[in-house]
Amino acid sequence: MPESTRSDVPSPDPFRGGPDDVIALINEFPLAWVAPRDDQAARVATLLPLLADIDVEGQVVSLLGHMAKRNPLYAALEATPSATILFTGPQAYVSPALVSTPTWAPTWNYAQVRIEAEIRFRADLGHEALERLTRFMDTGDQTGWSPRDVGPRYEAMERAIIAFEARVTGITAKFKLGQDETDLSLREILASHPDPVLARWMRRMNAGRQV
Repeated sequence: MPESTRSDVPSPDPFRGGPDDVIALINEFPLAWVAPRDDQAARVATLLPLLADIDVEGQVVSLLGHMAKRNPLYAALEATPSATILFTGPQAYVSPALVSTPTWAPTWNYAQVRIEAEIRFRADLGHEALERLTRFMDTGDQTGWSPRDVGPRYEAMERAIIAFEARVTGITAKFKLGQDETDLSLREILASHPDPVLARWMRRMNAGRQV
């Protein structure tokens, strides 16, 4: 669908975002598609939750995850240990019903982060991968639950999974979240759009504007 245009869109690409936006998207939407960079990608691509490791400069340098050993993705990445990883963030249709300008065209707003990475399987990190993911996802509830709380089943469960590190070799991101809208259209969309998560991210990506 065509995007609205503004004569004062900054250069370079206003949809690129910055390192903080990339980290925020990964943290809020940690479930990502992981696919090997070979001809098996379509057959074995898998959704997996991943956690970002950040260096002192605030850049994502690796991702920590785990998968079932029986997952065909495991064998594929052992054979070809490089992957494309795609995180999808907030996304929704934006209806012309929200905008007063008669010539405004509907669009779809979204955010995505694409990471190219080299994969290293780490049998020694199975427990750490489970613990870190649980702590991260359970932050809001503060239950204190640990994977070992499942009791005698835990050892078998840990043996059934394999942890991995995805060492980042490239990142491309796109945050198409209203940066090209006029101030009036942006205000109207923010005031009426039914998806509060999308609206929050639109405000984030237009923080310097008077809306």
